[in-house]
Amino acid sequence: MNSRQRFLKALICQPLERPPIWVMRQAGRYLPEYRALKEKYSFLELAQTPELALEVTMQPLRRFPLDAAILFSDILVIPEALGQGYHFRDQGGIAMNYELDSVERIAALDPNAVEENLKYVADALKLIKSELGEEKALLGFAGSPWTLATYMVEGGSSKDFKKIKSLFYSDPRAFNQLMEKLTKALIDYLRMQKGAGADAVQIFDSWGGILSGDDYEAASLRWIAVMVNALKEEIPIIIYAKGTIPQLKRQSETGAKAIAVDWTIPIREAADQISSDVAIQGNLDPVILDTSPEIVVRKSTDILKSMANRPGHIFNLGHGILPTARIENMEALVDTVVNFES
Repeated sequence: MNSRQRFLKALICQPLERPPIWVMRQAGRYLPEYRALKEKYSFLELAQTPELALEVTMQPLRRFPLDAAILFSDILVIPEALGQGYHFRDQGGIAMNYELDSVERIAALDPNAVEENLKYVADALKLIKSELGEEKALLGFAGSPWTLATYMVEGGSSKDFKKIKSLFYSDPRAFNQLMEKLTKALIDYLRMQKGAGADAVQIFDSWGGILSGDDYEAASLRWIAVMVNALKEEIPIIIYAKGTIPQLKRQSETGAKAIAVDWTIPIREAADQISSDVAIQGNLDPVILDTSPEIVVRKSTDILKSMANRPGHIFNLGHGILPTARIENMEALVDTVVNFES
């Protein structure tokens, strides 16, 4: 069984001798070869040039025997494709080129040219698929409608999210119009990724956890469910929503093939909340990769043992890998998973 087969079998909860492994946001800010590229090119140049996106995507797989590659890209390509560009602030964080601060600006967003405007993403996926062949799985991804809307309405990174929450509470008509446009664009985008070679896609609801528990369904999960319903017969979908542990059962009822969990819950407890025919992805704390190989082996083994009798476990971090991760720790992590026998 090759890596791609292992990954796809995990998504349908078939028993395996060990879980497949990939690492969220694996484009290696912790790798010297990635940092060398960043000295020559900006992040946007790397993401928007298919040959460079191929190179960055493949760098971790050349070092480690991972079972899947994840496309090097960015969730904010969708707002840009709709007409709202973005850039990175000098002091850190993201800035949109303008705030989505009126119904007129929401109305002006055009969700009908996603494939044309993001052709470079499809081109990158095709190059990566050609390089991987049938040996490794290829993952695409997108942000959730809610998470994208936070950046678009706030005008970039935010500390309090007052503007997007105010829109949700005070003007449901405008909020729903925005979410409908984003949902349509995202369905088209993920369908395009499937056509370009992606074996599965992950929806990142990175800011789902800022919502009141009573509002999560209406503000975020409702729209994710529309996406899953539109695409679930075409491609396996993984949902990752940081900070939303109380919503795991509801997320698993959307029809997604897998639910990724952050590190704030023992993974066995998360699995017990989710139907046995839905896979579980996670959930090592990324900071563990800053410590020592001995700690990495111990903590990753704990996760593996706790999930040993639960088919459908995909080993991963509980969030994206940090730039400060140590290469020897990543090696220890992958060796532990690859050599684990349930």
